[in-house]
Amino acid sequence: MRIKEKGFSLIELLIVVAIILIIAAIAIPNLLRSRIAANEASAVAVMRTLNTCAVTYSTSYGAYPTNLTNLGPASTPSSTTADLIDGVLAVDPATKAGYTFVYTSTGTPATSYTLVATPVTQGTSGQRGFFTNQTGVIRADPTGAATSGSTPIS
Repeated sequence: MRIKEKGFSLIELLIVVAIILIIAAIAIPNLLRSRIAANEASAVAVMRTLNTCAVTYSTSYGAYPTNLTNLGPASTPSSTTADLIDGVLAVDPATKAGYTFVYTSTGTPATSYTLVATPVTQGTSGQRGFFTNQTGVIRADPTGAATSGSTPIS
């Protein structure tokens, strides 16, 4: 008589591995789409925050900031460091949540500005690009290169 050993056969283990791979193949694209959507939502939130900070700066100092460092952290707020945003965004260009933010002011003193957000890696960190200026309207473009003529988002 043979003693029957307990455990899983190779075929059973291969079937389990195949099932796990099928589930992963279904779940990973959804995860990537969710990450892109989260990065885009974060980029829009940053654009709104920077618009609000630029208006606050303009109200306090009589002109828009010349760069993002003017909005950065300080122990005593001034026109060079207004302490309105954190150190992550207080660099030009700033990178946060898969997007690069480029701020450009016009005039001396600055009478207008543009803020452009582009995905660090198109299609991976984000799909759409965003644009805003002193009007406060945020515009999006699915190609990643938003301009003043792009479609406004709601």
